[in-house]
Amino acid sequence: MPTTRPPVKQRAADLAYDAIEGLISTLRLEPGSPVVEAELVELTQLGRTPVREALLRMVSIGLIDQQPRRGLIVSHIDLADHLDVIQTRRVLERLIAACAARRATAAQRQEILRRGQRMVEAAAGGQIDAYMQADHELDEINHQACQNYSAVQCVLPLIVKCRRFWYAYQHEGEITEGARHHLALAQGIASADETAAMQGADQLMDYLEKFARRVINN
Repeated sequence: MPTTRPPVKQRAADLAYDAIEGLISTLRLEPGSPVVEAELVELTQLGRTPVREALLRMVSIGLIDQQPRRGLIVSHIDLADHLDVIQTRRVLERLIAACAARRATAAQRQEILRRGQRMVEAAAGGQIDAYMQADHELDEINHQACQNYSAVQCVLPLIVKCRRFWYAYQHEGEITEGARHHLALAQGIASADETAAMQGADQLMDYLEKFARRVINN
């Protein structure tokens, strides 16, 4: 039987994690910058305990480094390691896409397709923030539809690393091409064709790998 996802997150530590993750992935907290707990408490308005718990989670997945004498700093973007991130994410995205194609409800299929189309529209208008928001929303509905909580928990840190990489090097990317591949993934899932969904996931990962290699070689 599929593993259902737990109820919507309510814990303060989860809210703190989401808020800090957004700061890191969009480079408002730059790689190598110190992580000041008091500033994050003030920013999130969630208290020291949930912020501290969120930071510990980020240390465990490599978004934040704990260094002797320097304390916590935002991890640097390792270009070579990023190819491994994409390679690992590819396996998980194929699994999630196949599960979503098999398990999504009719309403979820429509919503997945709608959010993929929204990415295309945002890209055509050069609306970066709208594009990234639609990307995030597509991930959310896709993850709900797949009903594979274990795979989702594994892929989420990799998605954050890819998002941060894109924000750092977006001048090397082409969002209309990215949007087209996201739409192909959405169409594959919406069609209930597992093979088409996995092919869509592969095309998207091919695009991210090509993007990463272009950054590395420049």
